[in-house]
Amino acid sequence: MVLPIVASAVAGAGIKTVLDKTVLKKNDSKEDSSKDDLCATSANFVVSSDMNINHDADALKSRYLAQPYPQVDERDVKTPDNWVKRHPSLIRLTGKHPFNVEAPLPEMFDYGFISPVNLHIVRNHGAVPKLEWNTHTIKINGNCQKPFEIGMDELSKLPYEQFPCLVVCAGNRRKEQNMIKSSIGFNWGPCAVGNTYWKGVPLRVLLNKAGVYKAGPGARFVCLNGPQDELPKSYDGQDGGPGSYGTSIDMETALDPTCDVIVAYEQNGERLHPDHGYPVRIIIPGYIGGRMIKFLAEITVTDRESNNFYHFNDNRVLPPTVDAEIATKDKWWFKEEYIINQLNINGAIAYPAHEEVIKPSTKKYVMKGYAYSGGGRKVIRAEVSFDQGMSWKLADINVRETPRWAAGSSGDKARHWCWCMWEYELDTAMLFDPSCKEILFRAVDQSQNFMPERPTWNVMGMLNNPWYRVRVHKEPDGGVKMEHATIAGPTPGGWMQQMAEKAGGELLWGWGGEGAPAAP
Repeated sequence: MVLPIVASAVAGAGIKTVLDKTVLKKNDSKEDSSKDDLCATSANFVVSSDMNINHDADALKSRYLAQPYPQVDERDVKTPDNWVKRHPSLIRLTGKHPFNVEAPLPEMFDYGFISPVNLHIVRNHGAVPKLEWNTHTIKINGNCQKPFEIGMDELSKLPYEQFPCLVVCAGNRRKEQNMIKSSIGFNWGPCAVGNTYWKGVPLRVLLNKAGVYKAGPGARFVCLNGPQDELPKSYDGQDGGPGSYGTSIDMETALDPTCDVIVAYEQNGERLHPDHGYPVRIIIPGYIGGRMIKFLAEITVTDRESNNFYHFNDNRVLPPTVDAEIATKDKWWFKEEYIINQLNINGAIAYPAHEEVIKPSTKKYVMKGYAYSGGGRKVIRAEVSFDQGMSWKLADINVRETPRWAAGSSGDKARHWCWCMWEYELDTAMLFDPSCKEILFRAVDQSQNFMPERPTWNVMGMLNNPWYRVRVHKEPDGGVKMEHATIAGPTPGGWMQQMAEKAGGELLWGWGGEGAPAAP
């Protein structure tokens, strides 16, 4: 059924629809625009309810995965976050405060395709702001005809979309990079991820309400900002104001219905947890988590990318020869071509887990892991190797989403916003064979992007995605013990850390032309 919705009505509080597909059409109004024809005076929305699966019922069934931990962790009692309830299993990567955590990968993986909110990755740059649903507002301003401010009750009555989406920190698996040479980032392991249902208003609906319908002069970017005075670092006159965390995306992404950018206020069927941006945040599927502003306070239409401190000084992949000193001296942070938005292909082995022992009496073993790619690209292959990459065996991708925007479109138009889960059942004789030194994993997406064999160091340690390697150690009883490359956070362990210690602290695999070849 095609349901026409007039733009002026979209701003009303009584519309109940899921915008599974929205097409904007300018009418024939002759009213002049003062913004170089950036803004139509009105628009018609055509909503096709059969374009995407309605996930409302599934999200409601997942509400048990949205429950917070019942009490405040004793480690938070003497911090500014002494009111936030957190799961004690989360691995703290930066001490007690600020709160930057990931779950143990096997524990997260055991929950399946949809992750529990209280084990979801958290990346906090400072204290969690105490915001209230009834008083928090979002300003929509900048180069638009009709700037406005909206509260949470009004926002939650606008047309919404709800779908599962993976959130990943660009630093996922960074600790492996830090074993090569210290980056300026802390030690994320392989579980800086979370795959949950998100519900929110499409960003394009708010931009349309402000009179913006297309990109053009004056409206090339959308700056997204958190609250002022939230963080210690900022530039004078920056977007978002002093002490805010801000970034920007291009206007085409913001307005494209198939990019699914939403202003989210629910996760797994419940209002957001404070660590995940309560009461409202941005979700940009297929992008790195650093673009998905939490505690959203302002949406600004501009003719240039954000000038916020964190937009320039975070989430970039610089050449391996550029260290922190060179990056600052030669202003590499301000070179726009090194900004990162879309995720790259990546994945990991969850089982066998680190230090797991497989007994000689075991005949069969099911390996398990995850993979994902960015930009909506589908992971088409998950492969494992037992002979150091000389040959590969195809694993079964047995859990994946029904893609968005797939109905009536070519394969390349379908959007895969989630991780997928893979399995490989092996004859354990392969592991017990003396020639088997390690298990390797790699993934391939629909654009033939491969996880590479070797790591490439960068100063921020971001988008690290080489083959995932688990060492196989023979036990005296004929069994085997598994060893992953690193252990998330400050905890020592893993074959890569042991190699780094033997090398004097850093491996220097191919860093800047120094050291040994970039492989173990």
